[in-house]
Amino acid sequence: MPATRKPLVLIGLVLFAAALLAAGDKKSKTNASAEAAVSMDSRQSAPPIADDKKIVHALNRFTFGVRPGDVERVRAMGLDQWLDQQLHPEKIDDSAVEARIAPFRTLKMSAKEMVENFPPPQVLKAIENGRMSMPRDPGKRAVYESRMAQYQEQQQKKQDGVASANPAPAATTSSAPAPSTASQDSASMQGMSPAMQLNANTPTTPEQRRQQKQREDAMYADLNGDQLLQKPAEERYKAILKMSPEERLDLARVYKGEKAMHVIDGMRPEQRETIEAIVQPQAVVGGELAQAKLLRAIYSDRQLEEVMTDFWFNHFNVFIGKGPDRYMINAYEREVIRPHALGKFKDLLTATAKSPAMLFYLDNWQSVGPDSDLALYGPQRRPGRGRNARFPHPRPQQAKNRSGLNENYAREIMELHTLGVDGGYSQKDVTELAKVLTGWSIEQPQLGGNFKFNERAHEPGPKYILGRKIGEHGEKEGEEMLDILAHHPSTARFISRKLAMRFVSDNPPDTLVARMAETFQKKDGDIFFLEGFRQVLRTLFRSPEFWAADAYRAKMKTPFEFVVSAARASGADIQNAMPLVGTLNRMGMPLYGMQPPTGYSMKAEAWVNSSALLNRMNFALQLGSGKLPGTTVNPQDLLRGPAPADAEAALAALEQDILAGDVSAQTHAVMEKQLSDPQISQRKLDDANKTPNYGAIAGLIMGSPEFQRR
Repeated sequence: MPATRKPLVLIGLVLFAAALLAAGDKKSKTNASAEAAVSMDSRQSAPPIADDKKIVHALNRFTFGVRPGDVERVRAMGLDQWLDQQLHPEKIDDSAVEARIAPFRTLKMSAKEMVENFPPPQVLKAIENGRMSMPRDPGKRAVYESRMAQYQEQQQKKQDGVASANPAPAATTSSAPAPSTASQDSASMQGMSPAMQLNANTPTTPEQRRQQKQREDAMYADLNGDQLLQKPAEERYKAILKMSPEERLDLARVYKGEKAMHVIDGMRPEQRETIEAIVQPQAVVGGELAQAKLLRAIYSDRQLEEVMTDFWFNHFNVFIGKGPDRYMINAYEREVIRPHALGKFKDLLTATAKSPAMLFYLDNWQSVGPDSDLALYGPQRRPGRGRNARFPHPRPQQAKNRSGLNENYAREIMELHTLGVDGGYSQKDVTELAKVLTGWSIEQPQLGGNFKFNERAHEPGPKYILGRKIGEHGEKEGEEMLDILAHHPSTARFISRKLAMRFVSDNPPDTLVARMAETFQKKDGDIFFLEGFRQVLRTLFRSPEFWAADAYRAKMKTPFEFVVSAARASGADIQNAMPLVGTLNRMGMPLYGMQPPTGYSMKAEAWVNSSALLNRMNFALQLGSGKLPGTTVNPQDLLRGPAPADAEAALAALEQDILAGDVSAQTHAVMEKQLSDPQISQRKLDDANKTPNYGAIAGLIMGSPEFQRR
């Protein structure tokens, strides 16, 4: 589509979609208000979804979107049997998606292993200061040497900037070298792209610039002659490892974009990671994690497990951009969220509470009880005194620079994880819970350590929370409180409402929430597993509210849900998921990138605006037209019948295939007007027999208001 025409084609569509989606959002709010005044009997008598739409509805809610052929497969199996299968993901062969993510080695690494393989700034500082040594493995050593070279360039630039801003007296500069800046913090580099970091590290002295130019000239000569690219992958890898650290940084400057992809083409996964880590090791960790999440959501046959893993991660949100959490989140999702996504809520709550990622994110690892040994005596132990002994009077002097009691996690666990903001707790309960959780910490968090209980940081004495007395028994106090919170009636209501919001509507009926909460409590807090039954989801699935006609396509997709559902609907073959990661960044939903602990909103109002819808439309057209880098789409695969001869017939056929015919007359008319565009019809005056651009038409449909909803 010509650049000058593109905005004209899209603006009308976007404004139309925004108006319809906003109207739909107002309608859903009106329905929710009405539902509050409707009795259970009348709610049950509301018109249900037509039989031929039930499968589409179930697929839209319990998966990340309908793929070509899904409706037929579920129809042949039966809805009830299909749900039973999804509730038991361990019985579903998912080897195909596992093969797609197998090259991402970091997915199986512990946080400690990732720190060792992809050194963060604090490791580089330790090496510079002699506290750690370089690894012996050639690949790892190449990464460390290159990162050290860039780190030192950055430090030198900082030092030069300080020196120019604060020139020292002549006598001082002539008699002694400038002071070292090795201890300065380089954390500011973490938020920069590799290209930005390389630009930031440009040599500043004439001699440094001359040397770099010589190296780059040699590199460009090599590039023009294709000497490096013509080498077999193994020899190419060895040649890069033989380069000096400065030459490797120059290589990263010269080989950018598609050229960079050619450099690593054909290499084994660990070799590719090594070369990528030379530019930015932390980007490898986050990039592989984000790509794997997208690929699982798009291709996994264990769709309900993926939906619930996404739901629970968002509920127990952790931000990837906070220091060591970049290395901890992988294990957090792999070992905490995913294994418990269809398990017991109490087990999931306890696992998150002991996760280094959560302990670091909400600062509980630093929380120290005001009357603990660590607070009163510092690192020195109190001689001759038992742990439960009371302090003598007068009290010993407080230890200096202690962290103190941190209430962040205690507040969020009550407000966001269990009881809800109106769950019946007070500020005093928050403070007492924070005391209970003192000592729940991390062993060497900067190096990817595990959970540890630090008894010396734990607050002694009994605590009183939610009207209960918690006796003094160290780590067990926290476990006792988590059990109480997991079984609390407010928790049952709060979690049930959030689940109903995800699967039914932005404002779920109170009758449905009450029945789900009753199941939650009746099954002893057992959210999804009791002798093979996932009771709360079954309660939801069997409810008249779930199958009510006004619930059909009533939920606005988040950017993540939209991108994944479009990829599934198009039957795309994704070889490189990083362009999808970038798309979500532009749409305002970077994966693992929500900084507040609230997680991303599930409500339409957070995502409906003209700018966001323009991004969605652009993506849908790019995907459908086969112009998304790293992705292959065969639009004819979307057509279940004979290929239509003209654009109008193709639009009608694809509306049926992609949206089960759920397109309003208004939407159809707006899209039909776009068919006159040559890029969509692919027809000119002299080629009337040319087939229409099925991909572009599919893109229009995937950008429609109806596809935006599930």
